Amino acid sequence: MIDLGLRDKGCFVTGAAGGIGREIAVQLAQAGARVAVVDLDQGACEGVVSAMEDPARHLAIGADLRDLAGHDALLGRARDAFGRLDVLVCAAAVLRRRATIDDITEDDWDAQLDTNLKAVFFLNRAAAKIFREAGRGGRIVNFSSQGWWSGGFGGSVVYSASKGGIVSMTRGLARSLAPHGITVNHVAPGAADTAMMRSGMTDADLEKFVEMIPMGRMAQPGEVASTVVFLASDLAGYVTGATMNVSGGQLMY
Repeated sequence: MIDLGLRDKGCFVTGAAGGIGREIAVQLAQAGARVAVVDLDQGACEGVVSAMEDPARHLAIGADLRDLAGHDALLGRARDAFGRLDVLVCAAAVLRRRATIDDITEDDWDAQLDTNLKAVFFLNRAAAKIFREAGRGGRIVNFSSQGWWSGGFGGSVVYSASKGGIVSMTRGLARSLAPHGITVNHVAPGAADTAMMRSGMTDADLEKFVEMIPMGRMAQPGEVASTVVFLASDLAGYVTGATMNVSGGQLMY
């Protein structure tokens, strides 16, 4: 069995109570890491932790990441619980589909940009500070979307704009943090079979969407999560600033 180098490392995973985020937390734990499961609902986070093998090794944290002033304390809580912090995965996101651009409100814009981009930048920065202070390097994995390239399907133009920001931000942070041994990459999923993907979509909408995918199906959340585990592992030590396209061939670039 390949040693991923994740044994006993401290990982902080946002959006970890459902969909892809939950699978990321579970797979990291299976690789031997200790995982802070972070999402809005404390009870949901506890449910994920309780389902893991040896749940006492992990941590459930309910938090609204839009509270930027709280980021240092959240990350510090995980570092103190695990004795170290090595990996940050930012999978938390908000998607509000609207039928036309004329239906988009300022609140729609703020809700998506604040969670999907603003909070991610400041959480990346806070984690990088902890990594630098420890002097062991670190791994940061952000989430964009195929929408950063396509502009968005199904009324998701604002969501896609936020994810385009993730691409540029990740590349800039990768250059800034590389001298400290910190890698920063992002995963760009296509259609993954999650509640978010299905939200605001009829069965007919989904069928048309799947028709655009050469592999003829949506991804299972675990198929996206495994890419994150690779980027968090020792196997990806020389990968930074990269876009990991996990779209079943729907987008090729």
